[in-house]
Amino acid sequence: MTPLVSRLSRLWAIMRKPRAAVGSGHRRQAASQEGRQKHAKSNSQAKPSACDAYAGMIPKCPGAPAGLARQPEEVVLQASVSPYHLFRDVAEVTAFRRSLLSWYDQEKRDLPWRRRAEDEVDPDRRAYAVWVSEVMLQQTQVATVINYYTGWMQKWPTLQDLASASLEEVNQLWAGLGYYSRGRRLQEGAQKVVEELGGHMPRTAETLQQLLPGVGRYTAGAIASIAFGQATGVVDGNVARVLCRVRAIGADPSSTLVSQRLWGLAQQLVDPARPGDFNQAAMELGATVCTPQRPLCSQCPVQSLCRARQRVGREQLLASRSLSGNPDVEECALNTGQCQLCLPASEPWDQTLGVVNFPRKASRKPPREESSATCVLEQPGALGGAQILLVQRPNSGLLAGLWEFPSVTWEPSEQLQRKALLQELQRWAGPLPATRLRHLGEVVHTFSHIKLTYQVYGLALEGQTPVTTVPAGARWLTQEEFHTAAVSTAMKKVFRVYQGQQPGTCKGSKRSQVSSPCSRKKPCMGQQVLDNFFRPHISTDASNLNSAAQ
Repeated sequence: MTPLVSRLSRLWAIMRKPRAAVGSGHRRQAASQEGRQKHAKSNSQAKPSACDAYAGMIPKCPGAPAGLARQPEEVVLQASVSPYHLFRDVAEVTAFRRSLLSWYDQEKRDLPWRRRAEDEVDPDRRAYAVWVSEVMLQQTQVATVINYYTGWMQKWPTLQDLASASLEEVNQLWAGLGYYSRGRRLQEGAQKVVEELGGHMPRTAETLQQLLPGVGRYTAGAIASIAFGQATGVVDGNVARVLCRVRAIGADPSSTLVSQRLWGLAQQLVDPARPGDFNQAAMELGATVCTPQRPLCSQCPVQSLCRARQRVGREQLLASRSLSGNPDVEECALNTGQCQLCLPASEPWDQTLGVVNFPRKASRKPPREESSATCVLEQPGALGGAQILLVQRPNSGLLAGLWEFPSVTWEPSEQLQRKALLQELQRWAGPLPATRLRHLGEVVHTFSHIKLTYQVYGLALEGQTPVTTVPAGARWLTQEEFHTAAVSTAMKKVFRVYQGQQPGTCKGSKRSQVSSPCSRKKPCMGQQVLDNFFRPHISTDASNLNSAAQ
């Protein structure tokens, strides 16, 4: 080949190169990523650097090809997140772990599920004990959960015990705790472990989430870290608040981008030597010190690392005009409004909130409003006392499987409402006297996403032969049995209204959201004079003697 032909050939190859790159770019990109991964692997024993700290922030994408999973996250990280919101070196991470765990060892609350996790030797029973507590604590305060947890573990101390229980028993014990599907899924999970997994709990967060119904990312991480010592971070509401304040993250933590950052931070921070204690410590800090409205910053073990606290000090100095020029306080480098973790431009810094500026939550969508009519149907019991009729809700949907008073959806007119309710009652109990159906008041109860108004009716069957047979899905209970049955808090409110309207009892308010014992009105002045005149005279000495005896 002549030199001229050779040069023309090379020129032609160069001209064709960009066109070929369109079809092979992904393969070359993947190869490049794999090369970088191999290089990183070969240097895995080297001292961690600031870049290593960033690496913990980037979650892997399940199902993505090796080497490609991190690429989109890296682009977003570089484009929209300042290092100001991250932990940039090993020293910071180590200081955070050490300070938090030292505080937790001294200040942690003595809770029954913690005692069980510490004392239980069998890993499956330990994981089960943690699982029950984590499910119960979802959207529920610790003080409320303690008695429920104790009763549950006494009744079903092992997975096998829970698996053999009936759904009716589970609902009965769960009654009043709210979010009733949690109990049902907990039992379904126990049955799956016993029947399909040989009675052994999955050992990792990934398999826990994959195999057990109702177990999400947080619950799986909590079980894996506390029961099995897996070094996996967790993010619940308390942890999210702590991380948002420590790194001055003001954006909505429920958004996809912020949620990813928080999970990355949690994974970066979790102590590999004590992952369960670390995760519980982070939750404890958010629950007792770094609270939503009145945080106790002076008692915080990581206050020296808290960027929200630093921001408060900076703003106070600026407000007092004691700073001139640029203050020597670190802030986000992306101060042009482009940082997706900073406070949104629509909600600037509020001096009155202090660290509570972080995080700013998006306004919650109000619950949808619904109305229904429900009736307490009462009849004399066969052995004395009164009985009330309850029917069971469907096995799916809101309050699945629980018992309630017969109910119908709201009708636009009183006449139609009474007719529909009477038909529903007769479906369960046969012919009934329509003239005795009385409207007693209303109860408003808010579920997680529904604000439900119950129009409360009552119908007492007096002087009639008691109904002894009812269709499947209905039952007659005594008042004592009602209070221990699997009924919702809303139905207990309805029954209190009914009791308050019976002869010889106080009348409950028709507009109150929660029925309460009514108080007698203070008599007028004239009535007080008459009462004092006719009241028997009691000597002062006798009055004092009675007080002393009491």
